[in-house]
Amino acid sequence: MLNYDTIKNLPDMFFTQAEKFGDAPFLWTKRDGSWQSQSWSEIAARVSALSRGLRANGVKPGDRVIILSENRPAWFISDLAIMSTGAITVPAYTTNTVEDHVHVLSDSGAKVAIISGKRMAKNFIPAAVQAGLDLVITMEPIDQKPAQSVEVRELDEVTAQGRTQPDDVLEIVSGLKRTDTCCLIYTSGTSGTPNGVMQSHGSILCNCKGAEDVLKHLPRYGQETEVFLSFLPLSHSYEHSAGQFVPIGFGAQIYYAESIDKLVANIEEVRPTIMVSVPRLYETIRGRILRGAEQAGGLKQKMLLKAIALGRKRYEDPKSLSFIDRILDAVLEKLVRKKVQNRFGGRLKTFVSGGAPLNFDVGVFFLSIGLRVLQGYGQTESGPVIAVNRCELNNLRTVGPPMTDVEVKIAEDGEILCRGELVMNGYWNNPEKSAETVVDGWLHTGDVGHLNDDGYLVITDRKKDIIVNSGGDNVSPQRVEGILCLEPEIGQCMVYGDQKPHLVAAIVPDEEFMATWRKESGALDDQPLAEDPAFRRAINDAIERTRARLSVIERVRKFIIIEEPFSVENAMMTPSLKIRRHIVKENYGDLLEALYKK
Repeated sequence: MLNYDTIKNLPDMFFTQAEKFGDAPFLWTKRDGSWQSQSWSEIAARVSALSRGLRANGVKPGDRVIILSENRPAWFISDLAIMSTGAITVPAYTTNTVEDHVHVLSDSGAKVAIISGKRMAKNFIPAAVQAGLDLVITMEPIDQKPAQSVEVRELDEVTAQGRTQPDDVLEIVSGLKRTDTCCLIYTSGTSGTPNGVMQSHGSILCNCKGAEDVLKHLPRYGQETEVFLSFLPLSHSYEHSAGQFVPIGFGAQIYYAESIDKLVANIEEVRPTIMVSVPRLYETIRGRILRGAEQAGGLKQKMLLKAIALGRKRYEDPKSLSFIDRILDAVLEKLVRKKVQNRFGGRLKTFVSGGAPLNFDVGVFFLSIGLRVLQGYGQTESGPVIAVNRCELNNLRTVGPPMTDVEVKIAEDGEILCRGELVMNGYWNNPEKSAETVVDGWLHTGDVGHLNDDGYLVITDRKKDIIVNSGGDNVSPQRVEGILCLEPEIGQCMVYGDQKPHLVAAIVPDEEFMATWRKESGALDDQPLAEDPAFRRAINDAIERTRARLSVIERVRKFIIIEEPFSVENAMMTPSLKIRRHIVKENYGDLLEALYKK
């Protein structure tokens, strides 16, 4: 185990581990149909060479360098190389528009960017020209010819140039402090212009230390090399910390998934031991398992449903299981749960859920079929993890106790505050907002909750995300949206109704459900299903099924259907907030308002 308290900074942690593990496999990608690895020592050599190459091209300590790429080893190498120069990584979302890129470039003051290839160049190069970027380094060749004001070079060329420079990287790394800002991650929040969160080396190292304290209680921990499967965007703080730096601290292997579409197949091939994901993935997997059982019917469906029922009963009250229940549960462990576990590679120790609230029913479903899920909580401003559940006591109605070296307290108005090394250095170029958000060392999260008798944190809602209807009743939109999205027909939703007599909703149907409907009904691909009365009835039936789980003021009376797909990156991370922003931008608010006039 690493002594995280003595680690100086993130590159120091990486080079320490690279020296320890040497030629052992580290980063894996699939090429030509097979998984191929690069060792710790190979990656360390590339990080060192690129770091020297960046300095040869004018990158200085404190400079901001953009990374715009899909997850891959070159993302990792670029990130550690930037930090090893003393510069600051600025991850950019692959879904950014030209205008989004211009804002990040202009606000951060970045003069150099590392991008993957043609697809990213389409929106980025015009923004680079507009923002006056000096140098764009590409991981792959691009055909686009930018204006003469922007120089374009290839990553391999810059790396080769670095190899000709003196090898003084470790000397530079030794001078970096834990309090130094290492990355600038732009968060969109619920509205307004994205703000750059200044995360320090120490904030992420604090998360790494806390993660090891949680995961060391997993079965077989320390007896084998841990394996992570990376598929959430590394541009998000959650994957950046938990999917990249936590594995470094563990001495783990990281596999980069081919794509979201191939994720299930990749899981079976890679056989990960730990997976970091978001609630949307678990909702999708749950829907697929239940649909598959329904299509199979007969004994297979009955056994799965019985395993779920007994598993939930065992989780909520183990003493309630009768003698017959225990025998049947043991049989189903072999006939059902073992088969499900094998579909996930057979050695998965836990899923870790974060990025958005995990619906309790979804979490219990996974536990019932033999797959552990540990729900956590945090935000980019806190490295990002503040609290996470434990193997010893996994209370899915909470987000667990605070991480190691993290203090949490509840303000008089119910707001959750946290303090510790994990707290950001502030917002880039925004001292006023920084001073409002971090007061006397306490991060004001904007979330409302309380600590239960076990010291576990319970999140009730966003401080400013409460719907107050015209009758003065408070409604939690996250709770209602979470229950609606459990229905297999509904992919995403947003409820609406502030100062209104009742709730209405915008519904994005489940993609698989829409595809199946088109196939069975003969509807053309370009035919709007929102205008199909039978399709609307199916969505309405799904909404009606939720009525028993919602109070009168929480029930949705009317709805609109939105068929446009949302980007995987945004939808996977925080569906309810992302869809809410999208609806505002696209003026769906007018359509929702119109529902009250019908």
